[in-house]
Amino acid sequence: MPDPTHLDERGHARMVDLSAKPETVRRAVASCRVRLGSASAEAFRSGSAGKGDVAAAARLAGIGAAKRTSELIPLCHPLRTTSVEVDLSFEDPRTLVVAASAAGVDRSGFEMEAMTAAAVAALTIYDMLKGIDRGITIADLRLLSKSGGKSGSWERREP
Repeated sequence: MPDPTHLDERGHARMVDLSAKPETVRRAVASCRVRLGSASAEAFRSGSAGKGDVAAAARLAGIGAAKRTSELIPLCHPLRTTSVEVDLSFEDPRTLVVAASAAGVDRSGFEMEAMTAAAVAALTIYDMLKGIDRGITIADLRLLSKSGGKSGSWERREP
Protein backbone atom coordinates (compact mmCIF):
# COMPACT_ATOMS: atom_id res chain seq x y z
CA MET A 1 0.00 0.00 0.00
CA PRO A 2 1.34 3.48 -0.85
CA ASP A 3 1.74 6.05 1.89
CA PRO A 4 -1.44 8.06 2.52
CA THR A 5 -1.20 11.30 0.54
CA HIS A 6 -3.67 13.24 2.66
CA LEU A 7 -1.90 12.76 6.00
CA ASP A 8 1.07 14.75 7.25
CA GLU A 9 4.01 13.28 9.19
CA ARG A 10 1.95 13.48 12.42
CA GLY A 11 -1.02 11.66 10.88
CA HIS A 12 -3.16 14.80 10.55
CA ALA A 13 -5.34 15.43 7.52
CA ARG A 14 -3.92 17.87 4.99
CA MET A 15 -4.63 19.08 1.51
CA VAL A 16 -2.05 17.72 -0.94
CA ASP A 17 0.22 20.36 -2.51
CA LEU A 18 -0.41 20.28 -6.26
CA SER A 19 1.70 23.31 -7.18
CA ALA A 20 4.43 21.23 -8.89
CA LYS A 21 1.98 19.19 -10.99
CA PRO A 22 1.42 20.25 -14.60
CA GLU A 23 -1.99 21.37 -15.75
CA THR A 24 -3.55 18.96 -18.23
CA VAL A 25 -6.95 18.47 -19.81
CA ARG A 26 -8.91 16.18 -17.51
CA ARG A 27 -12.35 14.60 -17.67
CA ALA A 28 -14.37 12.19 -15.55
CA VAL A 29 -17.71 10.44 -15.98
CA ALA A 30 -19.80 8.98 -13.15
CA SER A 31 -23.27 7.49 -12.83
CA CYS A 32 -25.86 6.20 -10.43
CA ARG A 33 -29.30 4.65 -10.65
CA VAL A 34 -32.57 5.97 -9.27
CA ARG A 35 -35.13 3.20 -8.80
CA LEU A 36 -38.63 4.61 -8.95
CA GLY A 37 -42.07 3.25 -8.25
CA SER A 38 -44.58 3.08 -11.10
CA ALA A 39 -46.32 6.30 -10.12
CA SER A 40 -43.12 8.31 -9.68
CA ALA A 41 -41.69 6.99 -12.97
CA GLU A 42 -44.88 8.07 -14.74
CA ALA A 43 -44.79 11.50 -13.09
CA PHE A 44 -41.17 11.93 -14.19
CA ARG A 45 -41.94 10.92 -17.78
CA SER A 46 -45.11 12.97 -18.11
CA GLY A 47 -43.81 16.04 -16.33
CA SER A 48 -46.72 15.90 -13.89
CA ALA A 49 -44.75 16.03 -10.63
CA GLY A 50 -46.20 18.70 -8.36
CA LYS A 51 -42.84 20.42 -7.86
CA GLY A 52 -42.23 21.05 -11.56
CA ASP A 53 -39.81 19.80 -14.21
CA VAL A 54 -37.86 17.09 -12.38
CA ALA A 55 -35.35 16.50 -15.17
CA ALA A 56 -34.47 20.18 -15.55
CA ALA A 57 -34.09 20.66 -11.80
CA ALA A 58 -31.92 17.54 -11.49
CA ARG A 59 -29.63 18.66 -14.31
CA LEU A 60 -29.22 22.14 -12.83
CA ALA A 61 -28.64 20.77 -9.32
CA GLY A 62 -25.98 18.38 -10.62
CA ILE A 63 -24.18 21.13 -12.51
CA GLY A 64 -24.26 23.42 -9.50
CA ALA A 65 -23.05 20.66 -7.18
CA ALA A 66 -20.07 19.83 -9.41
CA LYS A 67 -19.00 23.47 -9.26
CA ARG A 68 -19.15 23.40 -5.43
CA THR A 69 -17.52 20.01 -4.79
CA SER A 70 -14.52 21.47 -2.95
CA GLU A 71 -16.93 23.13 -0.49
CA LEU A 72 -18.59 19.77 0.25
CA ILE A 73 -15.68 17.30 0.29
CA PRO A 74 -13.09 18.51 2.82
CA LEU A 75 -9.82 17.65 1.03
CA CYS A 76 -10.89 18.31 -2.57
CA HIS A 77 -9.13 21.12 -4.38
CA PRO A 78 -11.21 23.86 -6.01
CA LEU A 79 -10.88 23.20 -9.73
CA ARG A 80 -11.43 25.33 -12.81
CA THR A 81 -14.36 23.39 -14.19
CA THR A 82 -15.01 24.16 -17.85
CA SER A 83 -17.79 21.67 -18.55
CA VAL A 84 -20.41 19.73 -16.62
CA GLU A 85 -23.14 17.63 -18.22
CA VAL A 86 -25.89 15.63 -16.55
CA ASP A 87 -27.82 13.12 -18.64
CA LEU A 88 -30.94 11.26 -17.50
CA SER A 89 -32.18 8.13 -19.27
CA PHE A 90 -34.38 5.18 -18.41
CA GLU A 91 -32.57 1.84 -18.29
CA ASP A 92 -35.89 0.05 -17.83
CA PRO A 93 -39.42 1.26 -17.03
CA ARG A 94 -38.58 2.12 -13.42
CA THR A 95 -34.79 2.63 -13.33
CA LEU A 96 -33.45 6.05 -14.22
CA VAL A 97 -29.71 6.31 -14.91
CA VAL A 98 -28.07 9.59 -13.97
CA ALA A 99 -24.79 10.08 -15.86
CA ALA A 100 -22.60 13.09 -15.17
CA SER A 101 -19.37 14.30 -16.69
CA ALA A 102 -17.06 17.05 -15.51
CA ALA A 103 -14.00 18.43 -17.27
CA GLY A 104 -11.42 21.17 -17.21
CA VAL A 105 -7.75 22.03 -17.44
CA ASP A 106 -6.17 21.75 -14.00
CA ARG A 107 -3.68 19.93 -11.76
CA SER A 108 -6.16 17.45 -10.27
CA GLY A 109 -8.81 15.18 -11.73
CA PHE A 110 -12.55 15.70 -11.90
CA GLU A 111 -13.67 12.36 -10.46
CA MET A 112 -15.23 13.89 -7.36
CA GLU A 113 -16.97 16.60 -9.38
CA ALA A 114 -18.58 14.03 -11.68
CA MET A 115 -19.63 11.82 -8.76
CA THR A 116 -20.99 14.77 -6.80
CA ALA A 117 -22.99 15.92 -9.83
CA ALA A 118 -24.55 12.47 -10.26
CA ALA A 119 -25.33 12.12 -6.55
CA VAL A 120 -26.93 15.55 -6.16
CA ALA A 121 -28.93 15.15 -9.36
CA ALA A 122 -30.27 11.85 -7.98
CA LEU A 123 -31.07 13.44 -4.61
CA THR A 124 -32.94 16.20 -6.43
CA ILE A 125 -35.02 13.59 -8.27
CA TYR A 126 -35.84 11.99 -4.91
CA ASP A 127 -36.77 15.35 -3.39
CA MET A 128 -39.06 16.29 -6.26
CA LEU A 129 -40.82 12.90 -6.38
CA LYS A 130 -40.94 11.94 -2.69
CA GLY A 131 -44.50 13.26 -2.40
CA ILE A 132 -45.51 10.51 -4.82
CA ASP A 133 -43.17 7.76 -3.62
CA ARG A 134 -40.94 7.78 -0.53
CA GLY A 135 -39.60 4.34 -1.48
CA ILE A 136 -37.35 5.67 -4.23
CA THR A 137 -33.85 4.19 -4.00
CA ILE A 138 -30.56 5.72 -5.13
CA ALA A 139 -27.92 3.09 -5.88
CA ASP A 140 -24.68 2.25 -7.65
CA LEU A 141 -22.90 5.61 -7.51
CA ARG A 142 -19.61 4.97 -9.31
CA LEU A 143 -16.88 6.38 -11.47
CA LEU A 144 -17.17 5.15 -15.06
CA SER A 145 -14.05 6.73 -16.55
CA LYS A 146 -11.39 9.38 -16.13
CA SER A 147 -8.76 10.80 -18.41
CA GLY A 148 -5.84 13.17 -18.12
CA GLY A 149 -3.06 13.66 -15.64
CA LYS A 150 -0.03 11.56 -14.82
CA SER A 151 -2.02 8.37 -14.30
CA GLY A 152 -3.64 8.68 -17.73
CA SER A 153 -6.95 7.10 -18.59
CA TRP A 154 -9.04 4.63 -16.60
CA GLU A 155 -12.31 2.99 -17.58
CA ARG A 156 -14.60 0.76 -15.52
CA ARG A 157 -14.86 -2.71 -16.93
CA GLU A 158 -18.09 -4.43 -15.94
CA PRO A 159 -18.23 -8.24 -15.99
